[in-house]
Amino acid sequence: MPAEWEPQWGVQLTWPHANTDWAPMLDEITKTYEEMAAAISSRENLLIVTPEDMATNDTWARDHGFITLVDDKGHARLLDFCFNGWGEKFAAELDNAINRKLYDEGKVQGEYVDCLDFVLEGGSIESDGKGMVFTTTGCLMAPHRNQPMTQAEIEERLKHELHAERIVWINHGSLVGDDTDGHIDTLVRICPDDTLLYMGCDDPADEQYEELRLMEEELRSLRTLEGKSYRLIKLPMPRPVIFEGERLPATYANFLVINGAVLVPTYNQPDLDAEALRLVGEAFLEREIVGIDCCSIIKQHGSLHCCTMQIPRI
Repeated sequence: MPAEWEPQWGVQLTWPHANTDWAPMLDEITKTYEEMAAAISSRENLLIVTPEDMATNDTWARDHGFITLVDDKGHARLLDFCFNGWGEKFAAELDNAINRKLYDEGKVQGEYVDCLDFVLEGGSIESDGKGMVFTTTGCLMAPHRNQPMTQAEIEERLKHELHAERIVWINHGSLVGDDTDGHIDTLVRICPDDTLLYMGCDDPADEQYEELRLMEEELRSLRTLEGKSYRLIKLPMPRPVIFEGERLPATYANFLVINGAVLVPTYNQPDLDAEALRLVGEAFLEREIVGIDCCSIIKQHGSLHCCTMQIPRI
């Protein structure tokens, strides 16, 4: 499974429409998607799934899109896992059918691999491109996903399907308002040169403080396949973003790496947004760091990375 910073053919977006939960704020979210689309399409290809092409429940391409593997000869394996609305919380039968339709219509290239007997969301795994895959126990062991499989059985399935040498389980860390049960792409991101960007919290009064402190301890104890410690860069915690009386899971870790750039979510908090952009830039020195206002996306409890799925270059 390639690292996200490896060369890409393009990125998939699944477009918002009036029959999704975006209906009350369709103009606002459409403007955000247009901004993402412009930033991506100026650097690589863009594959857009629209309601005119096929019916969709929602727009979270990260979790219903293909997980693509690439071999030494440049051949792609398109892994189609089951997406069940993050443990049957939301309807997902239409989104779960997108991949097969894209493949049958020739919109994606590679060998189709049916993994629909196993629930796995793209936001729940991170690859370093060298055989290490990070995930969280909070998500993969959550109800209504792959029970009655044990953690050991799930790990073996991941190793087999993703051709991974090691699965790293993160046991702590969660964001208030997160519907995903703790996707790794909201908490910890693998970056070049054995660097981890991760969410931190410096306010002991914050309800997320203790879990994120314990997660930080876990990260300090991790070693690479070569036995080295990781370089750790802690991202700031946005001040609480409240919508309709609920705290939303705002996170700067939900960035997207594309060819030549990193698109980073911002939340109309100029000081913290600027600090997050600076820190992401420390991990991706050769790329342009581009802020994308995600105040619209976060209202549906997701952010920038959740809306996108990269397609490796083959």
